[in-house]
Amino acid sequence: MKLTVKDKDFLETLRALLDEGEVSIAFLEHGMKRFQLRGNYGARIEREFGMTRQGVRWRFQRLLGDIYPSAYESLLFIESSFGTELRAQAMAIAKERAEMRKRALSGSQIRMPTARENGQHQD
Repeated sequence: MKLTVKDKDFLETLRALLDEGEVSIAFLEHGMKRFQLRGNYGARIEREFGMTRQGVRWRFQRLLGDIYPSAYESLLFIESSFGTELRAQAMAIAKERAEMRKRALSGSQIRMPTARENGQHQD
């Protein structure tokens, strides 16, 4: 599942509010393990996130309750079949994609390598 610009904005706002001590993230272990956003009440939270408290809880649950753990669940499944020998290459691909996405969002030009640079050019 891909993250959206709204997700990026939410996470940046969440990080700022965590740093200011306005909200906190608890790890709950009773029942099914999960993350819980604490301190998400009040007009400032709604104003900072630009959504209702319910919207803040929904996006938090989607990102840190679903997408984030699911990414690790996928890794565990793949690495149980192939081991960890592909991890470094997968991380290099992910970093490259993240950098390209970052440049695209900032309006910078994205330069794709040519077939010759990739060693695929046929003379």
